Amino acid sequence: MNLSSLHRLPLVLSAVAGLLVAPGCKQENKAPAAEGAETAAPAKKPVVRIVYVNWAEGVAMTHLVQAVLEDKMGYQVKTTMADVAPVFASLANGDADFFLDSWLPVTHQSYMERFKGKVVDLGVSYDDARIGLVVPADLDINSIEQLNGKKQALNQSIVGIDSGAGIMTTTEKAIEAYGLELKLVPSSGPAMTAELKDAVAKKRPVVVTGWKPHWKFARWDLKFLEDPKGVYGAKESIHTLSRVGLEKDLPDVAALLRNFKLDDQQLGSLMGAVEDAAGTPEKAVREWMKQNQALVDGWIPKA
Repeated sequence: MNLSSLHRLPLVLSAVAGLLVAPGCKQENKAPAAEGAETAAPAKKPVVRIVYVNWAEGVAMTHLVQAVLEDKMGYQVKTTMADVAPVFASLANGDADFFLDSWLPVTHQSYMERFKGKVVDLGVSYDDARIGLVVPADLDINSIEQLNGKKQALNQSIVGIDSGAGIMTTTEKAIEAYGLELKLVPSSGPAMTAELKDAVAKKRPVVVTGWKPHWKFARWDLKFLEDPKGVYGAKESIHTLSRVGLEKDLPDVAALLRNFKLDDQQLGSLMGAVEDAAGTPEKAVREWMKQNQALVDGWIPKA
């Protein structure tokens, strides 16, 4: 645009304005909106923060609930993986909203006592959990008491998971209670299953810290060693824990978590789908959701 055009622009605008209010042209005068009558923009939902430990069932459940919150309830979700001690601390400090994989009454009892009043138990999501020492089914022992007789074949080692896990603390107690001449070797859930896979393939003895539910029981022929002293306890349940105040701040999220329950077949199929997804759990859980639509819809609170 040249300078001559710029000088003429105010005149043109004035003429246009005059035409808009010229006689014979209808001018619409809108009354001012009543105070407070403006249409409010929908409130933006806060980001939901999930913490989880790198355990097979926890990874599967976390990604599933994340997909439900995002696809069905319109939330944005942030997930953070950590060892179990930081997970409990983050809930107690209000830095995370919930954790789907607390094993009670035995495995995480010490954490529940330490953070009493600082975390909220939203209930049981799976009711047939178990921890203990696991070996290939063809290993010719059936009890923890017999492990010392196999210590050389086992390389004097019990393959563990992350050092902060409750099952590791319980296994240290089992080593003392049974006088085991084996060392508990920390690793991680994936590292433990990799070691188990290699041992089964090579038909060599191995003993690992194991738990059910887990896809490894569907993949290989395994057994829990008997625990006559009851160090590992009997059946446990998987609980959902939240930070204090979640039910007040996000009641629909809390309602979803209270409704979230899985049986053996459901959790087993979910874990298998995630394990077979080869690093793409987001896709696997959404496919699982399609195949279990009625179950998922039953978790979502009614508006």
